[in-house]
Amino acid sequence: MDNRDVVSAFLRSRRNRTTPEQAGLPTYGQRRVPGLRRGEVATLAGVSVEYYTRLERGNLKGVSDSVLDALARALRLDDTERMYLNDLARAAGPAPGAPRREPRPAVRPSVARIVEGMPGMPAFVMNDRLDTLAANPLGRALYTQMYADPACRANVARFAFLSPAARRFYVDWERMARFAVGALRVEAGRHPHDRELTNLIGELSTRSDSFRVLWGSHDVHVFRESTKRLTHPLVGDLELDQETMSLPDDSGLSVVVYSARPGTAAEDALKLLAGRSATRGPEQLTEPAGDPSTSARAGT
Repeated sequence: MDNRDVVSAFLRSRRNRTTPEQAGLPTYGQRRVPGLRRGEVATLAGVSVEYYTRLERGNLKGVSDSVLDALARALRLDDTERMYLNDLARAAGPAPGAPRREPRPAVRPSVARIVEGMPGMPAFVMNDRLDTLAANPLGRALYTQMYADPACRANVARFAFLSPAARRFYVDWERMARFAVGALRVEAGRHPHDRELTNLIGELSTRSDSFRVLWGSHDVHVFRESTKRLTHPLVGDLELDQETMSLPDDSGLSVVVYSARPGTAAEDALKLLAGRSATRGPEQLTEPAGDPSTSARAGT
């Protein structure tokens, strides 16, 4: 797969983002570009203008690690962006043939037992395409709207961009959307020949204007820990801490766990949701039963 267009757009976006002041360069007179000039990046990276121009045209084939490191420093890339640049360089070689369908890793029984063994916390097994491959009952209850929508196919990115319910569910929808796009961008750099990923990106680009705009920003992101603010149709507002733990193998799978801080309304709401899920089933939790905020505060 020829990734020159992706490389070129990424380097231009990072160059335009970086100001001379950030790079420690003096500025004189009126500037015609929003960020650094190509010559300034070349100087900061210790390469010729002609060589940097070649790189920004998308040709990373054969570029050494030292040049990539110098380029990352010049463009003030963070750790995730550095990783992405290196992935793009590795993918710049000859294509191995037609895009292929990457095998979908199976969730090991031991991992499934770990997820099921946390009944008081929503827990999932997720791949790098943001497919939820397994979830415990409370996880399914929390994301009941995603699981209830067959168009989402249990994929968080499809839910975020294609389901109207997502904009009500994620209080910080814009932040979540940027994170989802950034995570898919990282995965696309790492596995450019993954047909399922290519199809997902194509589907979202076609069906969602918001996704298409964010995808064009070339920002990258890796999920780690964060705080999620959610509005569930049954139990109302929740503020939950998210931890993402990558499995120590080459499957690309992660265990994602949400937890509520002790003594908070979110803890009461999760207990209520767990109780309602046990009696009604996760698939029946898309409509509130009474006033969710009152029920959550009461802890009943």
